[in-house]
Amino acid sequence: MTADHPPRPDGTGRTRLGGAGRGMRAAGRGMGRGVAGATRATGRASRFTMQQARRASRAEGAGDSGLSRLIELHAFNAAGDAAVAISLAGTLFFQVPTGEARGQVALFLGLTMLPFAIVAPLIGPFLDRFSHGRRWAIGSTMAVRAFLCWALATAVATDSEWLFPAALGVLVASKAYGVTRAAAVPRLLPPALTLVKANARVSLAGVVGAALSAPIAVLASTAGSEWSLRYAFVLFVLATIWAIRLPERVDSSAGEEQLVLLPGPSAGPRSRTRNRRRMPSAVAFALKANCGPRWLSGFLVMFMAFLLRENPIGEYRPEVLLGLVIGAAGLGNTLGIALGSLLRRIDPALTVVLALVADAVAVLVAALFYGLLPLVLLGVTAGLAQSLAKLSLDSTIQRDVPERVQASAFARSDTSLQLAWVIGGFVGIAMPLMPRLGLGIATGVLVAWGAYVLLTRPSRVGTSPGGA
Repeated sequence: MTADHPPRPDGTGRTRLGGAGRGMRAAGRGMGRGVAGATRATGRASRFTMQQARRASRAEGAGDSGLSRLIELHAFNAAGDAAVAISLAGTLFFQVPTGEARGQVALFLGLTMLPFAIVAPLIGPFLDRFSHGRRWAIGSTMAVRAFLCWALATAVATDSEWLFPAALGVLVASKAYGVTRAAAVPRLLPPALTLVKANARVSLAGVVGAALSAPIAVLASTAGSEWSLRYAFVLFVLATIWAIRLPERVDSSAGEEQLVLLPGPSAGPRSRTRNRRRMPSAVAFALKANCGPRWLSGFLVMFMAFLLRENPIGEYRPEVLLGLVIGAAGLGNTLGIALGSLLRRIDPALTVVLALVADAVAVLVAALFYGLLPLVLLGVTAGLAQSLAKLSLDSTIQRDVPERVQASAFARSDTSLQLAWVIGGFVGIAMPLMPRLGLGIATGVLVAWGAYVLLTRPSRVGTSPGGA
């Protein structure tokens, strides 16, 4: 109150406010109504988004087959992985000097690659041998990550020596989930969906989950990196529940066979438990071609993370530059998934070759004309090529591998691609932080790998009559 406008009694015995007080009171009421209206609108929008997402996940028989539950599970998985990545990026990349960070991440990837290289080839045979394993294997990868995220949050807050072992466990469990999830998709495929579209739908749910989760994780990390990890803990606990609720037929392996990672005809007599079947030549060709884009993805994530931090472009902050490049890759990946869902005809053998060639050309352009725009174009191309190549590999497996052995084929192909990513990441860390040199070497690797893939191409890899 002011002396110019003292309170005046009204007829009811209450005090009336002056003009300024009435204005503040009206403004407060207006602000309250605005906040309440925004809250109601946000709630309605969230409910509408969730309803539409659930409706889309259940379309074309996916709800009846149980695929919708796997789609929702993958959204939780991607959301949790995004939260972990944001926390570790702040802890490992931007809070320590560049030289020390490179050493830490190199050690991290080295320790990751060694156990995964040993364990990964055993995951598929393990799931093939034990018929009641996939649903619980998926749930175990979620529960393990929930526990390790909570431990990792404490390690980050206290700067404990358990930081790297816990982070290593989270990453290995994440890769194990990718293998087990790929093996589960064929068991939940509804009649109205092809395997390519089913995998595209699952992947798109992951993109949406990560996109919705990332801002929440960033907001949580402003209070400390440990809080984004505790947020990830909640997500992985929910994902564990979703994994347990998967249909029981995910665990079934009736009629399946073992797959050998060598092209050629079926080998050997029948064993007492399973047939052993060699990988068809077309699948082996598509898998080899896919290793190029997946290698480039790992290389770019690690190399650009340190390169842009040490040698930023213009006035941009390193975090902004890295976000633009990774965001462009995410956009390209989403475009590839959308094209895979919309296009009625795709020649898988041609697509995997074009993806490898496009990556090589994009890296060469970025090396010759190094700058923000070429790097963004490289990110879009890398994401688009990786997603289309993977969808083409999926369609090749669907077309050429018998249904009873598709689960094993997916487990083994995903294992190979995960290892290609890790190797690419390790090369990216070891590379000198010179943009044209690093990108030039990446170009040479892709060109050499492309030549190897084409020279070892079977005389006939086959094409599907109706496309993919």
